[in-house]
Amino acid sequence: MPVEMIGWIAPRVSSELIPPSGPPFDPGVIAQTARIHERAGFDRVLIGYFSDAPDGFLVGARASSATARLGFLLAHRPGFVAPPVAARKLATLDQLSDGRLAVHMIAGGSDVDQAKDGDWTDHETRYRRAAEYISLLRRTWTEPAPFDHVGEFYHTRGTYSQIRCHQQPHIPIYGGGGSDAAIGALAPHVDVYMLWGEPLKDTALFMDRVRAEALRHDRNPSFSLSTRPILAATDGEAWDRAKAILDRVLINRGGAPAPQRQNIGSHRLLQAAAEAEVHDTCLWTSLAVATGAQGNSTALVGTPETVAAALLEYYKLGATSLLIRGYDPLPDAIQYGEELIPRVRELVANYDAAGSAAAAAGCRATGRGYAPSPDG
Repeated sequence: MPVEMIGWIAPRVSSELIPPSGPPFDPGVIAQTARIHERAGFDRVLIGYFSDAPDGFLVGARASSATARLGFLLAHRPGFVAPPVAARKLATLDQLSDGRLAVHMIAGGSDVDQAKDGDWTDHETRYRRAAEYISLLRRTWTEPAPFDHVGEFYHTRGTYSQIRCHQQPHIPIYGGGGSDAAIGALAPHVDVYMLWGEPLKDTALFMDRVRAEALRHDRNPSFSLSTRPILAATDGEAWDRAKAILDRVLINRGGAPAPQRQNIGSHRLLQAAAEAEVHDTCLWTSLAVATGAQGNSTALVGTPETVAAALLEYYKLGATSLLIRGYDPLPDAIQYGEELIPRVRELVANYDAAGSAAAAAGCRATGRGYAPSPDG
């Protein structure tokens, strides 16, 4: 199946290398970033959620007005907007963007960060709430008549939405998390389960856990995997560039220790880093260590050919969506569009075609699909 390529958009340009500057909400930067990603051939861009950041719904509205094809993956934390209200807001943005919206449900990995917005629920409770939240979103989008809901976290009466999603039956739902609580809550509900870039063997095992839990509920989500590609004309030059980025990150940190993360996904990345600096062909973990594994922080380092081949290995495991984000966000997005995304798409197409040919050959060898009908 075609691979989905996801990028990143924010209301101002910043990264681990580039300190934030200028207004926190810059409509010009949003439009420029969206257009760069659309021209580069990305399918979607992730709109992140931060407890001190501008509203992602409005970032998405601005970006959609500046583009014609690019899709948007809006990060959304359950618990701060009632599910029926969120359902109407999301459906409205999907209509406004002509069906280009998806939502990424984030239960919240930090008690401290949740408290900034007034949420004091613990980790496992947040995931149980997320599961009920998604169920209520779906009902609000699809129920043909007013309904009542009584659950652990939400109690509504006569819930109904006049506005429905442009996409039917509703917008795609993404979500992720590295803990048992995350898998138990999200695997039965999400359409796409999101992962950070771990070693291939760990990724395969984690996917198996998600699939097993989803199967118990007759669900079969696909997967998205997130990495930070660092490219250059040769593998050696790419590693030189990667080490220069690491030096800059450490300088920007000013000698302060890497922040400690509460979420299990970060712990998994740091465990991989403790096992080896480089995994598989080119998965580099040092930047995860330097940043305390703050989100998507493992890098694939090499030529576009090297990195495209590494991404294909994740696709083979089941990651039919690949999120790639650079440390120099806009120039890197342009480079990905020119040098990486076309190679990834070509490798995926060739791999899928080879699989289809092999399946067809198997059918011919066994006679399946070619037996005469019972009527002769």
